[in-house]
Amino acid sequence: MDIKTLEKQLTTKAPAMIYLVLGTQHVLLQQAEQLFLKLIPQEQQVMNVGRYDMETTPVAMAIDDAMSAPFFGDRRLVLISKPYFLTGEKSKAKVDHDLASLRKYLQNPEPSTVLVFLAPYEKLDGRKGLVKVLKKQAVQVDAAPLNERQAKQQVVDELAGDGYQIDNSALEALVQRTNADYGLMTANLPKLKLLAYQSKKINQQDVIDLVPQTLDDNVFDLVTAVLKRDQKRSLSLYQQLLDSQEPPLRINAVLVSQFRLLIQLKVLNARGLSQGTLASRLHVHPYRVKLGLQTTRHFSLLSLENAYLGLIKIEKALKTSQRDPALMFQLFMLQYSQQKVS
Repeated sequence: MDIKTLEKQLTTKAPAMIYLVLGTQHVLLQQAEQLFLKLIPQEQQVMNVGRYDMETTPVAMAIDDAMSAPFFGDRRLVLISKPYFLTGEKSKAKVDHDLASLRKYLQNPEPSTVLVFLAPYEKLDGRKGLVKVLKKQAVQVDAAPLNERQAKQQVVDELAGDGYQIDNSALEALVQRTNADYGLMTANLPKLKLLAYQSKKINQQDVIDLVPQTLDDNVFDLVTAVLKRDQKRSLSLYQQLLDSQEPPLRINAVLVSQFRLLIQLKVLNARGLSQGTLASRLHVHPYRVKLGLQTTRHFSLLSLENAYLGLIKIEKALKTSQRDPALMFQLFMLQYSQQKVS
């Protein structure tokens, strides 16, 4: 189930005894935690809510808490975060976990306790017996990163719940300036709502004024100008990045990263891989894959490779000489513009 379904269930039905919130979208994990906390009255939370980080605390302590009766209340809430032992990952944490007692508890949970696993991972290790038992006993809540469509809908719904509206152009601007990252989108909503407090309507200019473009966004514009061999615009955008106090090495590193991604997308897309598969395989947000594929359609693999190799040369020069970064970029653009397009 998703977070919305969880909210509906917790407000209309008695909670289950065990939940597993799985996914890497931090803001969704936080939202789920807040929903579970609402199960316990504020005045009872000190005595009836336990939080345990598995990277620092033995799971036996959480189980002992879960087995205890509520203190002057109807139920106890136990939150277990970062249960790395459910994954195939190796942790540097040197904590001795009694997983046998955890498995025993899962098979016979305390009815008055709501035990919640907050697992900030893409997946668990399904080969482990403990994971099989957990998945059988727990209600699973999805906290995986939202795609562009889902993120937009969540933002619209959240604003509507507070009595606000956002027009389509403003929503698109918010998506563009946050790379459709739901966490970044929600983080910017409070100041947008404050600005639109009286009208309750958020427009495109509000987003432009309040939501800053990331370095990746600015570099993406620069990448497009470079590929079009637009020397004037490329040099202007590069100088703007320098004027904003971005270190030349960092600017170049992001440029190299962007062109590397475009090359990967060009090659893998030619092999028939879908947008979703590309995002998963390259560990890149689907929105960046979408923009990248739109770009690669207009340029040859040779053009992408030539730009990438030219930027690698700049990186070496930046690390080994004191030459002016703007001058080096200008020379790169001159050389790149003279190379074959296809």
